[in-house]
Amino acid sequence: MNPDWNCLLQSSALFDLSHLGLIQVEGEDSRTFMQGQFTNDARDISPGHSQLSAHCSPKGRMLALFRIIERDGAFLLQLPGSVLPAVLKRLPFFVLRSKVRISDASRELARIGLAGVGAEELIEECLGEVPARVDDVIHRDGISCIRLSGGLPRFELLLPFERAPAFWERLAESAPPSSAELWKLLAIRAGEPVVYPETAEDFVPQMANMQLVNGLSFTKGCYTGQEVVARMHYLGKLKRRMYRARIEGACPQPGEDLFSPTSGSGQGAGRIVEAAPLTEGACEVLAVCEVESHDQGGLRLRSAEGPPLTFLELPYSLEDEGNPPPSRPKLPRNLS
Repeated sequence: MNPDWNCLLQSSALFDLSHLGLIQVEGEDSRTFMQGQFTNDARDISPGHSQLSAHCSPKGRMLALFRIIERDGAFLLQLPGSVLPAVLKRLPFFVLRSKVRISDASRELARIGLAGVGAEELIEECLGEVPARVDDVIHRDGISCIRLSGGLPRFELLLPFERAPAFWERLAESAPPSSAELWKLLAIRAGEPVVYPETAEDFVPQMANMQLVNGLSFTKGCYTGQEVVARMHYLGKLKRRMYRARIEGACPQPGEDLFSPTSGSGQGAGRIVEAAPLTEGACEVLAVCEVESHDQGGLRLRSAEGPPLTFLELPYSLEDEGNPPPSRPKLPRNLS
């Protein structure tokens, strides 16, 4: 096991999340705009509740996946920095005459991660309160704190850059800085998908288990790509889905192909979603693969000679295809 992971079982660790970008959506029509573009129900977002959501192509394939946070009367879409330019270029095409402004907010707010068994106590010490449930948000003195999913307590903090150095140093007194790779490992073990440029347009949301991490609503109404997503849910059978696995050797890159001797698909047996190294000369991955190839065994990375995938448990049941209940009461349905 990764020794850094063992440290998280005893204390907490601090993470620089500057590899993540922020897109700001503001204006009086912002919620209506998001409702017509993203996979989750924008009416459920509030200053106290964030959500995962995705932006799809007309074919129902995810172009981007992000967490949405409401802060200071605007909405922040957090996503990998490598995806941000394409999304920032695409979204304004859908604004039309709506009163919506879309901008890059990555240089306005610092992003800090905190995780481990002592993280809750440290958050309470610094902010006086801890978000109680997954996706909950608290705002204190200009700092927004979001509780993320996972077996270990995991939080993200957003705050103005000018305040970040002092706040980082305060946290670092109790939580030593750790690597972005360990943060990725935490997300992998939480079963939380991600979309990179290498995997944009590869997956329908259900393939990445978005319905199981409260990132997809089947009742919200129309949005770009919704017809394909709904058809798969109500009429189709999911032939590909996301699994967690261990692979010996060097970490693959997102988008790398999987091989199965039994796959009859012209699209291949599957693709890597995310990967993070372990110190034993191995890595853990999230991978979308054919359900049949997974069930029959023999999946390997890249080719028949590649390392095999040893599948591991996810923190949620793959048998639950329903839309999980929201963790907060819904807002009034006026989209204001």
